[in-house]
Amino acid sequence: MSELLDRIDRLNEIGIALSAENNTPKLLELIMMGAKALTQADGGSLYFINDAELSFEIISNDSLDIQMGGTSGNEITFPAIPMIVDGEENHSNVVTHCVLTGKTINIADAYNEDGFDFAGTRNFDSNTGYRTRSILTFPLKDHEQEIIGVLQLINARDIDSGDVIEFSAVDQQLAESLASQAAVTLTQQRLISELKILFESLIRMIASAIDDKSPYTGGHCRRIPVLTMMLADAVNAASDGPLQDFRITEKDRYELETAAWLHDCGKVVTPEHVMDKATKLETIYDRINTLEARFEVLRRDAEIVYLKACLQDDGSGRSRDALEGDYKRVCQQLTDDFEFLRDANIGGEFMSEEHIERVQQLARVTWTDASGQQQPLLSDDEVRNLSIQRGTLNDEDRDVINSHIVTTIKMLESLPFPRNLKNVPEYAGGHHEKMDGTGYPRGLTRDQMSVQARIMAVADIFEALTASDRPYKKGKKLSECLKIMGFMKKDSHIDPDIFEIFIKSRIYMDYAEEFLDASQIDEIDEALIPGYST
Repeated sequence: MSELLDRIDRLNEIGIALSAENNTPKLLELIMMGAKALTQADGGSLYFINDAELSFEIISNDSLDIQMGGTSGNEITFPAIPMIVDGEENHSNVVTHCVLTGKTINIADAYNEDGFDFAGTRNFDSNTGYRTRSILTFPLKDHEQEIIGVLQLINARDIDSGDVIEFSAVDQQLAESLASQAAVTLTQQRLISELKILFESLIRMIASAIDDKSPYTGGHCRRIPVLTMMLADAVNAASDGPLQDFRITEKDRYELETAAWLHDCGKVVTPEHVMDKATKLETIYDRINTLEARFEVLRRDAEIVYLKACLQDDGSGRSRDALEGDYKRVCQQLTDDFEFLRDANIGGEFMSEEHIERVQQLARVTWTDASGQQQPLLSDDEVRNLSIQRGTLNDEDRDVINSHIVTTIKMLESLPFPRNLKNVPEYAGGHHEKMDGTGYPRGLTRDQMSVQARIMAVADIFEALTASDRPYKKGKKLSECLKIMGFMKKDSHIDPDIFEIFIKSRIYMDYAEEFLDASQIDEIDEALIPGYST
């Protein structure tokens, strides 16, 4: 009784150890070693069901000093065992029979057992000098009583003499109890792994969908996680400076990388015609074509006036050459004005006050529509958009674009993230904040933000500056990007300590060599970067 109680205590200890282990290879070893210890078995094998086969996961034999699979580093070279042979269930092999019937098989002596083919066992014994006698084979059933694998133990030994004996009924009961716990733990591990894979696939799918939604930002959501983790690892490795005590564990890395993948998920609700606004007049279509049609009406009206004047004497006494000269000057002016508006529509250069005044003057020109009504050449909305001084977005457009981060935060805060991912909304929602509190959407200052959120803010800015797939700009040279970021550091827009590490560790070059066009990578003199202390 005392021995039995000790073995039950041992079973409980093994069960506790199984529930606490997260590493699958170590878990498999715990199962094998625990089963051997409970039954005084000399060896054993653990199999998993893989399609219609049983594949070896662990092989252990104390007498032969064999440890294969698990964390041993020794690859298992034995082939998988088929459960179907020539179209029929394979009941000749004891482990496949165990799976097919779901029953425990306790054999006193393999050499004297009928009904199973032990040729492979005899061959193994012949080659190694071993003698396989007692065999205990039992299925691993999960919480739904589905068989996920098989555990086979070999050669039970007498605790006093060490002689090989038959596995007792108590051995079988203890082993089956362990198998039940092991199967549940393995199933739990598998479910966790599968859910993790599903979750990661889902967030990557969302990121890909956002990138695919816009031909101009394709790749942004895929590049940000890479750059964020590059920078996070560099900050983690810092041995001096204000961030020398910052450390990021594997759990922290997973949380930050998840946030990086989801940082722009709110863009799923951003209208394409705003997110992809390539020109100032673009909505569902580029309205410059509508302007071109109006100019064509004005040109044809001028032609009609000219031709009528040529056909009849208007009393002015002007020659045909003079009339033609007037017509050509009007056409040239219309061409010049339209080309001016076409260039202004692109938004590639700064719109000066002089150019804005010219837009307003053109708005006072009228044209005659199909109903004979006089209409302004430019509507109020067209004037407002053509007068945008930088880029292609007006104030309303920017509000729509900026609202994606509000939507991102709402989406992420509505999700029941587990404890290990609880900071994802904060990390992802802070990449447009500035260290002086002038960012958005919450106007957070540096002290109100985590290091991880500040890392993402630096990564997002650098990616945006270097990106060559935006509709309103070309990808900037590397030196120009670092110069801009240097001024942003001086203006307290980005974290100064993270920026220092970004430059010092040359993350910018590692990223550039992987993602930038060769034409963007120019010579960098770090001493010339504003705000950076070499």
